[in-house]
Amino acid sequence: MTTPTIGVLALQGDVREHLVALAAADALARPVRRPEELADLDGLVVPGGESTTMSKLAVVFGMLEPLRDFVRSGRPVYGTCAGMIMVADKLLDARADQETFGGVDMIVRRNAFGRQNESFEAAVDMTGIPGGPVHGVFIRAPWVESTGAAAEVLARYDGHTVAVRQGNVLATSFHPELTGDHRVHAFFVDMVRTAV
Repeated sequence: MTTPTIGVLALQGDVREHLVALAAADALARPVRRPEELADLDGLVVPGGESTTMSKLAVVFGMLEPLRDFVRSGRPVYGTCAGMIMVADKLLDARADQETFGGVDMIVRRNAFGRQNESFEAAVDMTGIPGGPVHGVFIRAPWVESTGAAAEVLARYDGHTVAVRQGNVLATSFHPELTGDHRVHAFFVDMVRTAV
């Protein structure tokens, strides 16, 4: 497969930026809002945004179980920031009723790096990404408190885990789609090509 079809969950968050980054990484990218739009996808991106809102909208639009099924199917999924929260098996500092799609045996702390006005940018060395550090944009970003044996830590910043991979699920607490550097998306597109 040369051009995989990758959806971007478009319930809430920075959808357009991911569509642009995926297209730059030679994928056919399209927004996904309904369960039936998951059927013919080779992979899926869960964007940054607000994880509590995303969780509620997934329930309202009947997407929660189809998204869980998508993750369980083994098709590749990439979550950024709020998307990292949504692919975590367990959360800290979340509302008691917040749902996730799961997929990575990790505990993620919401808003771990601070509030909106404490957002920052930093160079991040990430395993599997050639060409030097990636530029990480951290906006009310989570971090990973702990991972299970199956989860591989790909990057740390200031002593905290900020990128992980477990099988076909990739997650970063930062936003590579906001930088114009499409190497992380290219890494994910390669994951999708390999999985199909």
